[in-house]
Amino acid sequence: MALSLSRRMVTCALLAGSFMSLSSIANAFELAEQGKLTVAFTGDMPGSGWQDGKLVGYDGEIMQRIADKLGLKIQPALMEWSGTIASVQSGRVDVMLGTMGWTEKRTKIMTLSEPIHYFKNGIMQSTKTNWDKLSDLEGKQIGTITGFSFISELKSIKDLQLSLYDTSDAAVRDLIAGRIDAVIGDPPVISYAIKQNPDWNMHFLAFTDNSPDFPLLTGLGQVVYGLNQKNDDLRQKMDAIIADMWKTCEMKEIGARYGLSSDVWFKPVGQNFRAGVDRPADYKLPSCAAGG
Repeated sequence: MALSLSRRMVTCALLAGSFMSLSSIANAFELAEQGKLTVAFTGDMPGSGWQDGKLVGYDGEIMQRIADKLGLKIQPALMEWSGTIASVQSGRVDVMLGTMGWTEKRTKIMTLSEPIHYFKNGIMQSTKTNWDKLSDLEGKQIGTITGFSFISELKSIKDLQLSLYDTSDAAVRDLIAGRIDAVIGDPPVISYAIKQNPDWNMHFLAFTDNSPDFPLLTGLGQVVYGLNQKNDDLRQKMDAIIADMWKTCEMKEIGARYGLSSDVWFKPVGQNFRAGVDRPADYKLPSCAAGG
């Protein structure tokens, strides 16, 4: 009886210690709402969505796991992409997600997490065409999303006529209707949409160019989370969890549920732009080899 009671006391003490540890972590950060992680997301799958009180999608599921491990409850903030960065900067939300690519410009206004996957930009187009070069866009009517980092590069392509949209859905609708010739959007979102709608007769081809004059369009893309600069300590805690998920190839396991199963999403091939910018000069990008 005494032994049993002793075990219960030890168990209770361990649980109490664990609770206190999570509680202290949850209260250590300067959050929009104490004890909660307010997350801005667009709801574009396969990146992000909200279902049964939890974040879903590739970006969303990883963020949900991070929040759980930090003892924070997710407070969802669904919004259009154009409002996400400003919401982070103002402190109305704590973190933004939704296949956001790393750029040096964004490091000046936010603190950015470790990558959760990689990508190559490309062209969503009719199956009647096979455009995969920047020169293929010359003289074309091209749609993309307001606030995307590579807009300035698109504007420098000869005779390209650019149409800006608030959402991927709106851009794709105009493409299907023939009002524009192609869409340059988030590769995971575009690929997922095409897979779900084969009757569209559309396909996505990654750029084959590797131009130093168009690094955002043709270079290695890294999907990251963006946080307010005052919460760099929170970003570091998140990065530690992300690093563990790379080591176990959990990233690829989650990706397989959302159509991101090939190595291209999880092996960095191309120039590492972050080294010496928002990471040390000897910084190496995380990777998950085939088969773990």
